[in-house]
Amino acid sequence: MDLGLSGQVAIVTGASKGIGLAITRVLAREGVAVVAGAREASPELDSLTESDAVDYVRVDLSQPDGAAHLVDVAAGRGRLDILINNVGAVTPRLDGFMAVTDEQWLASYTLNLMAAVRTTRAALPMMLAQGRGSIVSTCSVNAFLPDPGVIDYSAAKAALRSFSKSLSKELGPSGIRVNTVSPGPVSTGLWLGTDGVAATVASRQGTNPAAVAAAAAGDSVTGRFTHPDEVAGLVAFLVSDVAGNITGADVVIDGGLITTT
Repeated sequence: MDLGLSGQVAIVTGASKGIGLAITRVLAREGVAVVAGAREASPELDSLTESDAVDYVRVDLSQPDGAAHLVDVAAGRGRLDILINNVGAVTPRLDGFMAVTDEQWLASYTLNLMAAVRTTRAALPMMLAQGRGSIVSTCSVNAFLPDPGVIDYSAAKAALRSFSKSLSKELGPSGIRVNTVSPGPVSTGLWLGTDGVAATVASRQGTNPAAVAAAAAGDSVTGRFTHPDEVAGLVAFLVSDVAGNITGADVVIDGGLITTT
């Protein structure tokens, strides 16, 4: 299916690896010029920047002025049609709620909520001037499946989901759609890396990361993690005019992990 995205300009945050890298790759393949923001580049992202389709911007979105750098680069492309708020991070909290400090709460909210708030705020003037745009933020099933092991992450993602829904109501009449995608476990470094969730939990339990990952995968009816490219394909669909009347939606992609209706 031709999504009709060719010639558009997008910002993707957290673009150097995992879901963000997959989204960058899919959008570039669809003919989108992508401004790819990340604190550090990666060999995979570097290979994408060899074409004119992808501009890498070194940016730290935990800092209030980070988003402006991304938008400035997009402005150099002459327009901004798509914003993907993908940057985020999770740290398992295995010592209970009382051990989570104010600094850890603030860090989680800064990266998982405020980075999206600030980047959206910076991007909106260009979209409003165009009279159209699409914003998709990477949320999580933990937004509505709270887990004490990631208590601050769950709360921050719930706030991101609510923020996006509220904003969709304000911006819809202006031609700007706002949606979220909520993956379950995804086969990225966040879960499967040497310092990922599986390794951290395994270290505490005295087991091995493969066993932790297998147990998490077994909670889904498909029996596996979602692949980053599957999330990226969903995002590409949502930002396209093929999904032109979808706004304010949270689309779950979790292999059937959530069993309630």
